[in-house]
Formats: sequence, structure tokens, C-alpha cells
Amino acid sequence: MTKEDTTTKVKKTRYSDGELEEFRQIILEKLEKAREDLKMLTDAYSHANEHDTTDTSPTFKVLEEGYQVLSKEENSRLASRQQKFINSLENALIRIENQTYGICRVTGKLISKERLRSVPHATLSIDAKLNRSQKK
Repeated sequence: MTKEDTTTKVKKTRYSDGELEEFRQIILEKLEKAREDLKMLTDAYSHANEHDTTDTSPTFKVLEEGYQVLSKEENSRLASRQQKFINSLENALIRIENQTYGICRVTGKLISKERLRSVPHATLSIDAKLNRSQKK
């Protein structure tokens, strides 16, 4: 039996350092974009009154203020969601450092590379996620 035959029969329990570096780069790119998006959301939230309606009719002002409240609430929700996403990506970087990245927290098996490339902060394999969804 050749060395290649042996390695194909042995199940991988973690991704190689090279593979982890590939995922690190994907995560860093997504993290940079996510932080830019969060800054844009928080800027929009904190500067919502920049274009005030003090010089318009009272009726329009009431409608505009109502819209601003909704817009602030929506931006706040989006910012909160974006912060969770950033935290998940940062946690994924920690798992890379610990060399536990890409291991399903339910099954203990490797999460597919395709899944990690599209959802780099995933902690569940597709099977575990589907089983979890069906139990709810």
C-alpha cells in the first residue's frame, strides 16, 4: 500500500495550515467589508437629522419625522445584525488560530469547503443544520 492509498483511507480531522490560511483570507475580506457596512449604518443612524425638515410645512414635517424614526429603528436593527456577523467572523478567526476551524460542533466532522467558502463563520455541517431545523 502506497502512502497515497493510506492518506485517502484516513479521514481528515482538521484542515491543513494551507487550507486554514485560505479560509483566513476569505474571512478577513468579509470582515473588512462587514466593518465598512457597519460604519455606514452607524453613520446613517447617528446623522439621521442632518437633512432636517424645519423649513417645510408642518404636515410634511410630521410625516418626515415618522419616517426618520422608522429609518433609525431599521438602521439600528441592521447595525445590530451586522455586529453579530462581525463577531461570528472574529470567532471564526479564533477557531483558525486554535486549529478547530471547519469542524462541526455537533458531529465533530469537517464542514465541507464549499460551505465554508460561502459561509465562512459556519459552525455546523449541512447535515447537522438540516437535522437541527427538522427538530424545531
